[in-house]
Amino acid sequence: MNANTTKKSQEKRQRILECSLLLFVEKGYLNTTVREIIDNSGFGTSTFYRHFSNKEDVLKTLLSDFLKLIIIRVNDYYVRERNLYQRFIETKHIIIDVFAQNKQLSEIYSRVAGNSDSIDQCLKDFDDKFLAFTTKNIEFGIKKGLFRNLKASPIAHATLGIVKYAVYKWVVLKEITVEEMVDMVMSFHESLAIGLVENKDIQ
Repeated sequence: MNANTTKKSQEKRQRILECSLLLFVEKGYLNTTVREIIDNSGFGTSTFYRHFSNKEDVLKTLLSDFLKLIIIRVNDYYVRERNLYQRFIETKHIIIDVFAQNKQLSEIYSRVAGNSDSIDQCLKDFDDKFLAFTTKNIEFGIKKGLFRNLKASPIAHATLGIVKYAVYKWVVLKEITVEEMVDMVMSFHESLAIGLVENKDIQ
């Protein structure tokens, strides 16, 4: 497969993902059919199944790509910022900004839980990867002396919990603005840091 063919294939895959996301938000995941995705993408049935096994595979890909985007943004920030205290605070800003900049994905993430065991497993995979990534970074901070010697897992779960709650209030309940969502998450982590940090000047 030459470079031009590969590029076209990737563009088709991305087009299917974009059409799926719009339909999932507009109609709901359960009410969207593979046929509607195919028709809205403008491609044939064979093109869809060349890239995805079924509708659930599309959802898994959307969520997986969403998590990858979060991790890439955080890792890019780590390259620029060496102070571990600033990393702890600002990475939460980066994470919640990714949600804020991707409202449709945020809505899918917040709404699809409980529709089926397979979807819940998909969300669990997302959360588990998020928790593993967050726990690893907290443990690094403990090892370096930034944080007190506390269990990292509960802290990581609290991080995920406040993000999910704030996003839900913003995109599903529509009780807060995007700015208030960001402020909720940042205020929580600034308060959390007061009890966790041993020495915020550690590099």
